Amino acid sequence: MSREARTATLLMHCPDRPGLVAAVTRFLAGHGANIIDLDQHVDRAEGVFFMRVKWELAGFRLDTDDFAGSFETAVARDFGATWQLHHDRRPLRMAIFVSRMPHCLYDLLSRWQSGEWSVEIPLIISNHDTLRPVAEQFGVPFQRFEITPETKAEQEAREVALLREHGVDLVVLARYMQVVTPILIDAFPQQMINIHHSFLPAFAGARPYHAAHARGVKIIGATSHYVTEDLDAGPIIEQDVTRISHRDSVGELVRKGQDLEKLVLARGVWAHLQHQTLVYRNRTIVFS
Repeated sequence: MSREARTATLLMHCPDRPGLVAAVTRFLAGHGANIIDLDQHVDRAEGVFFMRVKWELAGFRLDTDDFAGSFETAVARDFGATWQLHHDRRPLRMAIFVSRMPHCLYDLLSRWQSGEWSVEIPLIISNHDTLRPVAEQFGVPFQRFEITPETKAEQEAREVALLREHGVDLVVLARYMQVVTPILIDAFPQQMINIHHSFLPAFAGARPYHAAHARGVKIIGATSHYVTEDLDAGPIIEQDVTRISHRDSVGELVRKGQDLEKLVLARGVWAHLQHQTLVYRNRTIVFS
């Protein structure tokens, strides 16, 4: 990426009141920013203002440390804003957790290897050895941590240490069939994305597609979300559905469901990589 193409992105929310957009843009322009994208939303029921603004770093006169103090004094404190700043000076580093199902892993690695995503993947972590050959095929280090109820806490602590060692910014659970605990969740708040089928909570268990087929469901789907301690109920980033009929076998349901899982997970990860997501309480504002 050229120097001229480097950008910064500001995400913020605060109580809604007049003058917010003007205050932010005036502050940025006053320090030499060329704003290239701006999106905003007001939740009228809650009275909350949300904003994403992106600008070129070439010619911008504040570095990261200077920005924090200046923006807090000039804008954030007066408006009671919660904010975060992201630079694209380096790609984010993304670790992938998997178990035995390869479809999401192949999709993520293909997008990375093809250059579609500007992201680094320093390692893949699994509780099984099944997908080690996939990691080797793409040249990504693979680490297995055997998980049992007795060893889960110890193993997750080791996983966190390994992720820290590799400077990981984002953890993606690509059909990782373990319930992660606060040991992992608290280490990566709003930095861990999960994907699951749409059958929860009606069709829980190991064979949801079989159960859904037996009930004659007409729509299947997938959900990607940030991971919280409330199992599969974290802030939703992306969802999609497709229609099915009595003509679809269990195998067809699985195939269509896995296609959706790949696409919905990819969309969720992409939105995070582009700094388009802002979590407020237990929901996610996803800017276009």
